Amino acid sequence: MNSQLLSIPAEGVHLEGLLELPATAPGIVLFAHGSGSGRHSPRNNYVARVLRDKGMGTLLLDLLTVSEDLDYQTRFDIALLTHRLLLSTHWVRQHTPPTRQLAIGYFGASTGAAAALQAAAALGDEIHAVVSRGGRPDLAGTQALARVKSPTLLLVGSLDEQVLELNREAYARLHCSKELAIIPGATHLFEETGTLEQVADRAAAWFSRHLKT
Repeated sequence: MNSQLLSIPAEGVHLEGLLELPATAPGIVLFAHGSGSGRHSPRNNYVARVLRDKGMGTLLLDLLTVSEDLDYQTRFDIALLTHRLLLSTHWVRQHTPPTRQLAIGYFGASTGAAAALQAAAALGDEIHAVVSRGGRPDLAGTQALARVKSPTLLLVGSLDEQVLELNREAYARLHCSKELAIIPGATHLFEETGTLEQVADRAAAWFSRHLKT
């Protein structure tokens, strides 16, 4: 396992990230965390471990600095989150030799899902798959959603009713290969027994299918 702490320059600040790469990984998944959540998120770390157990590389990122994350408005600055994710993707492609030839996927949670979809829309075929966990894909905007080419999986809890409705609306605007998976009995944070495991298993299956060079 190749494990590196990364410090990615982003126009006056540095974004911290943890890259973990199994030796024969076919691809790497960049995690775009949501509002108030960074690379230490226990839920996304759990999903990342499951992906690595399936042989995929992961990069857990802090798209905001500590001070920026204290600002509620900045947490919902989708344009900023998207820009930082694009910079991080470029860094992985250009500056981290083990990852240069790997297929890239995005895993977005909460507002990070909107950033992942906007970045995927911008990069087209370069992004092989996107997964959203309890995300706000609607915040990516109608135009960006229509441009996404990457196969996209939206995972939402059945009891997260408002977010589920927003995901249904965003799903209708996606023209790529897509799936909306509703996890029975799950609320927004997937804290109910067995629900996060379902998220991880479905995400792993989606990335295993699509992260191929």
